[in-house]
Amino acid sequence: MDKDRIEGSATQAKGAVKETVGKLTGDAKLQAEGAADKAAGKVQNAVGGAKDAVRDAFKN
Repeated sequence: MDKDRIEGSATQAKGAVKETVGKLTGDAKLQAEGAADKAAGKVQNAVGGAKDAVRDAFKN
């Protein structure tokens, strides 16, 4: 598993927490930061998945 997948998942989780706290406290900035972190984490996770797929293709 590529490190980007792990870091991407962690970023998504951090973003989800920020977004939830922002919603609960009414902090629109924190909520937006959380949504941005979640999106960035999804992209990073996808990049890691692509790296894994390429790596697996060359192994075979």
